[in-house]
Amino acid sequence: MARNFFGTDGIRGRTNEGVMTAATAMRVGQAAGTHFLRGDHRHRVVIGKDTRLSGYMMESALVAGFTSVGMDVIMTGPLPTPAIALLTREMRADLGVMISASHNPFEDNGIKLFGPDGYKLSDKAEAAIERLLEQEPSLVEPHRIGRARRIEDARGRYIHAVKQSVASDVRFDGLKVVVDCANGAAYQVAPSAIWELGADVIPMGVEPNGTNINDGVGSTALDAIKARVIDEGADIGIALDGDADRLIVIDEKGKTVDGDQIMALIASRLKALGDLKGDGVVATVMSNLGLERYLEGIGLGLERTKVGDRYVLERMKEGGFNVGGEQSGHMILLDHGTTGDGTIAALRILASLVRSGKPASELLHVFDPVPQLLKNVRYSGGKPLENTTVRQVIAEAEQELAGKGRLVIRPSGTEPVIRVMAEGDDAAQVETVVDRICAAVESAA
Repeated sequence: MARNFFGTDGIRGRTNEGVMTAATAMRVGQAAGTHFLRGDHRHRVVIGKDTRLSGYMMESALVAGFTSVGMDVIMTGPLPTPAIALLTREMRADLGVMISASHNPFEDNGIKLFGPDGYKLSDKAEAAIERLLEQEPSLVEPHRIGRARRIEDARGRYIHAVKQSVASDVRFDGLKVVVDCANGAAYQVAPSAIWELGADVIPMGVEPNGTNINDGVGSTALDAIKARVIDEGADIGIALDGDADRLIVIDEKGKTVDGDQIMALIASRLKALGDLKGDGVVATVMSNLGLERYLEGIGLGLERTKVGDRYVLERMKEGGFNVGGEQSGHMILLDHGTTGDGTIAALRILASLVRSGKPASELLHVFDPVPQLLKNVRYSGGKPLENTTVRQVIAEAEQELAGKGRLVIRPSGTEPVIRVMAEGDDAAQVETVVDRICAAVESAA
């Protein structure tokens, strides 16, 4: 069945266009609500959002949809995606909804769904909801229409939960930490959690106005936090994205630390403690070859999945792993949550910084990455990867890198872009290969 609504991470698009309209959101509420109506109990859904202006519109439409099919709605206001996963489970809800387009600009928005266990929905469940979206909704009788209410303690519940991921004897006293919340969902909770554990917190990106989410701040715009870390003489910088399910770290010298280095650090420390499960880490095809070589050197494996934290999570659950993530900063630590959580990962890193006594630049440089280059080619239509010339150029590049590197080429799941990534021991060769493929794709597009 073709997917007309769901992509690699829920439903996403430019608001008031295509699938991301109030009308669609109401239909999603009706379809998802109908799918999760099981049994005679009073059904409920938890709905959270980030700080986008369109969040009000999408929230209201979803509430209308869910209540029209007999579901009660609990609204939390702006909270990180992992907080909604947590509250869905803790409040015994039948499903959870996060309204967010993650690291995208404010003009976009999205809908992410969680099951009653706090995990993102499977492909099978999404397909079932897609089918319901094509049908007329089953509206309930007037006396069975659902109720909606807001809860005021959602932020406090989440802050308390993430602090439990740090051992009770660990305090962050003496650490100066820049925390960039991207003017997004974590603008209140992340600085508060880190401050309550003792750190001197310098907040950034904590003044959302509906249109400035991810605008020059956050994990995809690092110049501002790099400068702030240096100017403040901070020990470390924490950069979250718009819905705070990913992070990028900045060391005290202003250098970027990506998800691969973070996974290497967390996995090696858990291995030393005897707490690493699955004898390895789960990451995507985009993770650096240097991570794979490092893990092999300490007796651990690296299992790769398709791009998307949902696929990482599925493999982690299947294989019994407790550490996984993406180079882009999604960190999934299953001992502490059911989805990527930038704040929990940040607390784990700060705890390691305290215990080691080392500067961030030393602690977080776990391995030397192999030269890697990623370029994006935007296209207006068609399927450029099926072009004969493009396929031939890709085949030649794969043969050239055989035994010395890797090539990953894939269409984006959220925008009309082909991502071309190559890595290998020879940086010049990597650049040549990527440029050659990009040129072929541009010609075909």
